[in-house]
Amino acid sequence: MSDRLRLHGFNNLTSSLSFNIYDICYAQTPEQREEYIDYIDDLYSADRLTQILKDVTNIIGAHVLNIARQDYEPHGASVTILIAEHALEEPVNTEPGPGPLPETIVGHLDKSHVTVHTYPESHPENGICTFRLDIDVSTCGMISPLKALNYLIHSFDSDIVTMDYRVRGFTRDINGRKLFIDHEITSIQDYLAEDTKRRYQMIDVNVYQENLFHTKMLLKEFDLDNYLFGITKRDISFEKAASIESGLRREMLEIFYSRNLD
Repeated sequence: MSDRLRLHGFNNLTSSLSFNIYDICYAQTPEQREEYIDYIDDLYSADRLTQILKDVTNIIGAHVLNIARQDYEPHGASVTILIAEHALEEPVNTEPGPGPLPETIVGHLDKSHVTVHTYPESHPENGICTFRLDIDVSTCGMISPLKALNYLIHSFDSDIVTMDYRVRGFTRDINGRKLFIDHEITSIQDYLAEDTKRRYQMIDVNVYQENLFHTKMLLKEFDLDNYLFGITKRDISFEKAASIESGLRREMLEIFYSRNLD
């Protein structure tokens, strides 16, 4: 909708974005798996995640009220930021389209919260390690959390990305008519940058009558060296490399399709 909506009172709509990434790796020995977990814990510490969420808050146009963060033992981290409306002289841009990339952060939010949690894990039998990170952005009013998508995608090394976006509640126009969504959207893909669309295979499951949108992304390119921790393809036999690649691809497909491939 290009024209600004004329509402009766405050915009009570709640827009929620759930953004989940998976990073897959092969670590051959117990020592390498432990080193991988330590590497992930250091790379995605509470301090770094706090900065990423501050950037997200800035992108969607918010003001930080409170920050709670925690690094866990033996591994993992969580950060929660409470946010509030930031007064602006210019109206917020709520038009559909890609948001900024990491190098082009612009600023200003509405009351709600941004959270992140990490889940590093590994399996001793096949050596595959799967790191999961969940980010939830919830806002009220005219500002869309979708504006932060491209920054988030470019902030992490992601093999699989799953995204859920939902608009809940209703607001009223000046004539008292209920509005259950205040912007046009056909897919989360409408908000993704072109380079992201080229790099990932994507599928949608959208329930338009419920204002519920779901997109999954699977990285197209596969270079085994990018998935080996502590070794390279030159360190293993051709047969071993083929076996590892098969296991990694299976892991990625099972996560992407949300089922075991027996």
